[in-house]
Amino acid sequence: MLATTSELGFVASKLLPLVYGACFVGLLWQAFRIMARGYSAVPRPGDQTSTSSGDRTGRLTIHPELLDEDGQITQDDLLTVR
Repeated sequence: MLATTSELGFVASKLLPLVYGACFVGLLWQAFRIMARGYSAVPRPGDQTSTSSGDRTGRLTIHPELLDEDGQITQDDLLTVR
């Protein structure tokens, strides 16, 4: 027994809002999970600080382009762009 076009249209018209709603709820859930990770990444006053060995906050980084042949920081005037 084959379904007619009108029967398929009826099933699709009843099923489409359910599929749309399920996708909407799934994407909303994902958005809240991602935002929660972002909020927990920012330290707030009173939070326990855990210093990891990979934290380079406050450390000076010298890029290799700033070094001369002897490995010293160059004294030449440098062009900077803002």
